[in-house]
Amino acid sequence: MSGTKWVGAWTNGLVTVDKSAFNNQTLRLIARTTLGGTRLRLRLSNLYGNQKLVLGAVHVALRDGASERIVAGSDRAVTFGGASGVAIGPGALVVSDPVDLEFVALADLAVSIHIPGAVPESFPITGHGNCHQTNYLSPPGDFTGTVAMPVQAVTENWYFLSAIEVMVPADTGGVLCFGDSLTEGNLSSLDSNSRWPDQLARRLAARKGRAYAVMNQGIGGNRILHDMRGESGLRRFDRDCLAQPGVTHVIAFIGTNDLRNQRGVPTEFVTADQMIAGLKQLALRAQAKGLKIYAATLVPYENETYFPGAWTPEGEATRQTINAWIRKGESFDAVIDFDAAVRDPAHPTSMLAAYDCGDHLHPSDNGYRHMGDAIDLGLFD
Repeated sequence: MSGTKWVGAWTNGLVTVDKSAFNNQTLRLIARTTLGGTRLRLRLSNLYGNQKLVLGAVHVALRDGASERIVAGSDRAVTFGGASGVAIGPGALVVSDPVDLEFVALADLAVSIHIPGAVPESFPITGHGNCHQTNYLSPPGDFTGTVAMPVQAVTENWYFLSAIEVMVPADTGGVLCFGDSLTEGNLSSLDSNSRWPDQLARRLAARKGRAYAVMNQGIGGNRILHDMRGESGLRRFDRDCLAQPGVTHVIAFIGTNDLRNQRGVPTEFVTADQMIAGLKQLALRAQAKGLKIYAATLVPYENETYFPGAWTPEGEATRQTINAWIRKGESFDAVIDFDAAVRDPAHPTSMLAAYDCGDHLHPSDNGYRHMGDAIDLGLFD
């Protein structure tokens, strides 16, 4: 179709999901789209699998309310080259055939996937844990097209679903939010969509003018320079950012876990210069693809309790050096000052209590939403 393109209306930062296993079950995964449309397709991934992943029937539908139910009449079978099932090789992904389904921005879609065989715990499952969204697992059977799917268990994990792409006008933008748990939305309330990218999506959807998707590629524990949960930012940036469908703008908000080095590995202590060099690489690679990339300052975390002892005066000094460099605007196209938005004016090395979830590291729902409100929408004119 001329004058249109595919954009990621929802994306998922992929890691391995531990202690999960399936055997002839249906997964019903809930994903909130940031754009509306009438045609979509799915990306499904076996990135970390060590053998072929066989998926049976896959369906997509509008979610009905706040349960596992789908809106009657909205269910659509998803095909892959015309086939109802698909086998995904180790490390590979598949993109589905287009599906005609009308939905609005900020709608919840239900993606139902039947796993016909056994997927044991020894199989490295690709997905995202700790997603703060209720998803549903069935008893044995294919319930992909069932309005009220029987539920054997609920989970806060997303499995195998990498992206929901929507066909949109060619001038539609795509904002890719690249970061760690503070972008992932760790410790935000279950099913509240309180992450700062969620709030940015609400604001962009409400305004007139050019439409934008918002894609969340936050992974808790992620670092710029070293692997921890997920590959390092430098390793995953091309896959998780540059290769995402329809990206036009990037917000890079990463580095807190480099400062914390909670495992205490001597070779993983980093300097401000090393972190700045890593951030410069992200900027160079995005700009080489013609993307706008904005840097967000690192927020305070003095005396965090999430991992006691991870905050140090040395780490705080490095944070201040990095934020001062970011504010100079030398490498990035603009600066988003999350530090200024959430710090305590009377004690700027700490987060203001009104924005603190209580562990002095992660924002509260109010704090995450405030961060989303602190972004100048003029950056996306």
